[in-house]
Parts: sequence; C-alpha cells; structure tokens
Amino acid sequence: MDELLAEFIAETRESLETIAGEIVAWEANPTDRERLDLVFRFVHTVKGSCGFLDLNRLQRLSHEAESALQELRDGKLEPNPALVSTILAIIDRIGVLVDALESGAAIEESVDEALIAALAINAKGGDEVAAPIQAATPDQRNPARSIRVPVELLDRLMSGVSDLVLARNELSRQLRRVQGDHNVETAFERMSGCVADMRDAITWTRMQRIESLFQALPRLVRDLSADLGKSVALEVDGADVELDREMIEMLRDPLTHIVRNALDHGIESPDDRRNAGKDVNGALRIAARQSGNQIQISITDDGRGIDPDKLVERAVAAGCIDPLAAEQLSDEHALELIFQPGLSTAKEISAISGRGVGMDVVRSNVERIGGTIEIESVKGEGTTLVLSVPLTLTIIPALIFGTASGQFAISRAGIEEIVSLNTGSARLESVGGTEIAEVRGRRIPVVRLAAMLGAGASEEADAKHLAILRSSRRERFALVVSDVFDHEELVVKPAAPCIMASGVYAGTALPDNGRPLLLLDIAGLAAAAGLRLSLARQTEGEGEKGERKATAGDALIFEDLDGKRRAVRMGLVERIIDADVSQIAESAGALRLTRDDETVRVVANGTLPDEGIVRILRLNDGSRTLAYAVKPGLVDVIPFPATFEPASAAGPVSGVAVIEGSPVEIVDPHFLFANNGAAAVHKERPRCLVLGGDDLWRHEMLAPLIEAAGYTVSFDESDQEAAVVIDASDASAAGVSDADNVVRLTADPAGENGHVYRYDRTGIFAALDARLKAQG
Repeated sequence: MDELLAEFIAETRESLETIAGEIVAWEANPTDRERLDLVFRFVHTVKGSCGFLDLNRLQRLSHEAESALQELRDGKLEPNPALVSTILAIIDRIGVLVDALESGAAIEESVDEALIAALAINAKGGDEVAAPIQAATPDQRNPARSIRVPVELLDRLMSGVSDLVLARNELSRQLRRVQGDHNVETAFERMSGCVADMRDAITWTRMQRIESLFQALPRLVRDLSADLGKSVALEVDGADVELDREMIEMLRDPLTHIVRNALDHGIESPDDRRNAGKDVNGALRIAARQSGNQIQISITDDGRGIDPDKLVERAVAAGCIDPLAAEQLSDEHALELIFQPGLSTAKEISAISGRGVGMDVVRSNVERIGGTIEIESVKGEGTTLVLSVPLTLTIIPALIFGTASGQFAISRAGIEEIVSLNTGSARLESVGGTEIAEVRGRRIPVVRLAAMLGAGASEEADAKHLAILRSSRRERFALVVSDVFDHEELVVKPAAPCIMASGVYAGTALPDNGRPLLLLDIAGLAAAAGLRLSLARQTEGEGEKGERKATAGDALIFEDLDGKRRAVRMGLVERIIDADVSQIAESAGALRLTRDDETVRVVANGTLPDEGIVRILRLNDGSRTLAYAVKPGLVDVIPFPATFEPASAAGPVSGVAVIEGSPVEIVDPHFLFANNGAAAVHKERPRCLVLGGDDLWRHEMLAPLIEAAGYTVSFDESDQEAAVVIDASDASAAGVSDADNVVRLTADPAGENGHVYRYDRTGIFAALDARLKAQG
C-alpha cells in the first residue's frame, strides 16, 4: 500500500503541474469545454484513487468538485466567477493535502469544510457569494520534491559513479606512493566520504520493493488453480524487502516457473489430498527476507514432495546419470538432479509444466546474477526452494590478496578472519592426504587455489596466511594466501563466459593499481574443491560439539575406478596424491607409478582412463608401499564401520557396510598386498597371541587377517591361554620361540627355515591350522 500511495502522490503532483496552465486558461474562459473536460478528468481521477487508498478527506473534496464540474459540463450550472474560483481553490487544496501525505504534516480540517460550504453557496448563483478561501499558506506548501527519471539514466549515473570510485582508488594509490602531507590526506578523506555517499544514494535509487515481483502472483495462483481444478491458498511475506530492480526483473521468470511447478505437480488434487489425510485446500507460501548483503526468497508448498528414488530412476532413464553412480546417491544429492537439463518429474506433458526444461534454466538465471538455489523436500509433506541473491553486484567491498597463482579479490562479506601462519595462530597438517588447518582448536579443510586452477605451482613457500571463508551454507574452509594487500570497494562486472563457466569466479574488477583481477565466488570454490562438512568437523578427540579427529580407527571413503564407493582403513593411508595417468605404465609384469624418482606398484580396481588425472591412495603397511588408483574427486573420513557383511569369497573387497544410508565396500588391504586367495576359517574362535613386528603392520594388517580366519587376537605377551602364537619378528631376530604352537613370519618371500612369508595368506592360514590341530 505504501508503494501505491507514493505512486498516487507522484502522479497527482505531476498532473497538477501539467494542467496548471489549463486551469488558468479555463478561469479566463469558463465556457471552454476542452479545458473544462481536462479539469474534470483530473478531479475524477483523484476521487477514484482516494477511494481505493481510503483517503477520505481528499475523496470528499474531489467528489464535491467533480459533482459541480459535471453539472457545468451538463449545462445545469452557469460558470460564474465565484464558482470557478472555489473549484480552483479546491484543486489547490488537493495539492496541499497531497504534500501533507508525503511529509506527514498536520493540516487543519476546517479549511475543507469551508471550501465545501462555499462551493454549495456559489453553485446556486444569485446574489449570495461566499468569500474566497485561502487554500494554503506559504509555510504549508513545502513538500518533499520528486521526479521520474528513466532507468537508463540511473544506469548511466551508476556507471559514472563506478568510474568515480575507480578514479578515487587510483588517487589513493598515488597518494600512498608520494606520501603527501596531512592537509592533502584530509582533503582526500573528505572527498572519499562524498563519493561513498553519492554511491549509496544512487545505488538506492535502483532499489525497489520486492512487492513488485509478488504483485502478479495472486492472479497467477488463482488462474492456474482454476485450470488445474485445485484450491490453493497463497501467503506472501516480506514484500517490503528492497532489491535492485534489475535483479527483480531477472527473478521474475524463475519465480513464475517455480510457482507453476508447485501448482502443477507439487500440490495434489483435492481428492488426493483428502485420501492422504490433508486439508483439501493446498498452501503455497512465498517469503522474502534480508540476510546480511543477500536476499533470500523461499517458496514452500505442502504438496506431495519429491520422491528421490523416482527422480533417480527418471535421471537414469534420461541418461542424466550413470546407473552405478545413481546407486550411491544420498537423498540430498538425488534432489539436485531436478536441475539436470531434460529431466522432469511430471507424468504427462501439460501446458503448464513438465516439458523437461525449466529448472536448469531457473538455476542458470539465478546463478547469472551471483545467486544460488537450494532445494529441500520431504515425500508426502512438501517442497521448499530457496533463492539467495545479492542486494546488488555493482560495487562491493572486497579484499585483494595474492597466491602463487596471482592476485585475486574476494567479497569481504564472506571473510570470517585472516590468520597468520607465522604467529602460531594456525597450523597445517595432513589427514589421510587431505590438508586440514587447525585454528584455535577448530579443524577446517584447506583449499589451495593454484592446485585447483591447475597451475602446477607449489605454494608451500608462499603459505603465510589463511583466509577463513564462509560459503552460502555456512560451511567454512581456509584459503591459502601468500599476501594480503588491501581492502577496496571494487566495481564488479561479468567476466567472459568461458571464465564464468568455471564456477569459481563471480566477475572481474579493476582495483586502484589499474590491473584487472578476478573476483572469486566463495560457494563456487567450496563446490569445486569438493568440500564436505565432515572434513570441517574433525577435531582432537571428543569436543564440546561431539567433534572428532581422524584416527587410525577411521575409514577413508572414495570412489573407485569401477564407480563403486569403497573404504579403506585410515591408518594404512600414508598420503593422497594426484598423478597423471601417463605416469602409470606396465613394467615387469605389473602396473607401476613412476613419480619423484620412485617406482611404486599400482593396484587398479577398474580400468584406468586413457588420459587425465587419477587419484592415488598411497598405502603403507609399515615396510611396504602400494599405490591404489581411484577416481579424482571427493574423499571423506568417517569412523570405521563396527560391523559389516563379509564377502562371500576372498578378493580385494572384504565386505560391505551401510554408511550414511548407502552401501560402501570395505577394501581388504591384506589381499591387496599379498594378492593371494582365501583360506578356511575355523568355526570356533581360539585365541592367537601376536608377538613382535612393526606395531602398525601388526595391528592394521595382521590382526584383521587373523580375526577374519576366526581367531581372537591378543597382544599381551603374558597371555598363557593362547592356543597359537604368531611371532612377527624377522627371521634373523634373536629369541624366537621354538614351541610347537608358534608360527614364525618373515619378510623374506622365500620363507626358508620353517618361516612363513608375511604376505602368504594361504601359508599363514595353513600354519595356524596345523598348530591348532597339534594342540588337540
């Protein structure tokens, strides 16, 4: 209503200025029908608007004047000078009241009554003439002035202010170089303040209440509901939120499409809702709110929701996703398939939606203005889509920093803090090959920009600072920074399409040094790096929020070359590296990775790609190293499953566990190192005492193997109840027991002098069986 009132005030004042000369001409010649009609139309328009806006005083005045003018037009009254003067006084009074509406000033009502009484007297004609009424005193006519200007002019003004900001930045740089005197610096600061005020004023001229975006929705919902035979109640909240008018126009089509989808195949028919135990009247709620420098628009319906399983089926049928990858999707990731081109959840094509196009375009349009779109849905309960867009992208405060890859900028709104690595405030460490920053007890995943951009340059020597960043989902990660230069207000413009397509840039800017640089997109960086909250939640032991640190008892989850999700014990992962597939070749009858003057045997549980990058899990059992090739991309660290279903036969996979609702195969490291088959497993669980050997190999390699063979493992040297003993000391070690129940292991593949090769699975099992049988 405030928007409509402001529009009424502007239009009425504009009309008064337009007909001012016509009123004077009509007063000179009251019989001029054309000018009489102009005055009548003005008063009639004011009366109609006042009725809609509930402006009773203005409506009564304009109604009385309209009645008199209509009688003049019909020839029922003669235009005597007193009557004309009274009508003109009422028109002046309308102007006074309109100005008071805008300024909020109080206006004496007695003048209105006097004008109406004078109009009644002077309309009769004859000898009785009412005295002229002063419509307004000079101090009352002091309104807040406004004009209408084309949006193109505002754009030109904003462009001029952008150039002014650039010039201010350049002047700042020059003053820092020449070390000017205090008076010059004071004058520059004053000028900077004026530029900032001008920028803010012109920026706000481009702002518009988001109500203009919502105004067409009630009619849209009404018409579509009628066409679909549904009853839907629309609730709109936050219409007073303001947003750049250009962004409002960019959001109009995406919002319309989302509403159409919600009504067409989101909200059920009355019969379906009744059968589901719901109110037959559907509900659609659209809300807008400001959060920092962003506007969030949520669209929520209480319909049938989205079935993630059916969505995955349609995605596989449409060729949008590989069937093997589809099996591993969580419900949250499955919902993201709705944004795939050519995918629709509608059963039939209709005139409203379900043509297999749209949601990908919706996301594209939102991301084009620097926004994001997120979806949440519960089957049978409804769906919510949240659009997050910036207030404006024209001029933003940003931090300029340097890395080994060059200079970049990032919005200050997304920076939580800058931490120096030289002061001990933070330290970097590797968890299973994934780099983690520990900052005051918090463990945050690290992103190295040069590695992400494929520059190939090492940033180790340049790692001086960490920029702790927040993505749009409140996730945090640390960006390695070599130098922090300055905070500046940057004029941001879109970069070339090929650059923006990478997803990690928000645009290009020209800082005060005159050299163009790229503005980074925080959410895009997080997505491109494949970050997960689980990596950010790892801390030393059990913390206040139940957070934990990755330990040898954890599992590293990855995607294997055959597309399956698998896990390996964290304690065996020495580090994770990315290698070019050209560095892997068959040599001496096996695949080997040649890197950094070292050759390591490679295990590939699938077909290596012809070209590109593969991720290498470097496994170490304490004395030997093995390279396990997997797909590049996301890895995660979780607690090793307490139970899992064992495999039916020996092989590279020892079993399968359910993790986060999806099946994950458990890698058998002993099989990988030994490359042998399985042996028989005892039905009972006798005790096996393990002595000697490297602690890591003994616990992570040997113990799981013995347990898989049906034994309970003990490491207590004083254990006298063990049925068999495994001495993992080297064959040359002194003091090896000669007891009949001892199986002696050796690192020598020849396995001489009655010792069993430590990776001879069959030999170990056979020796254990023999010693157990000898004990009766």
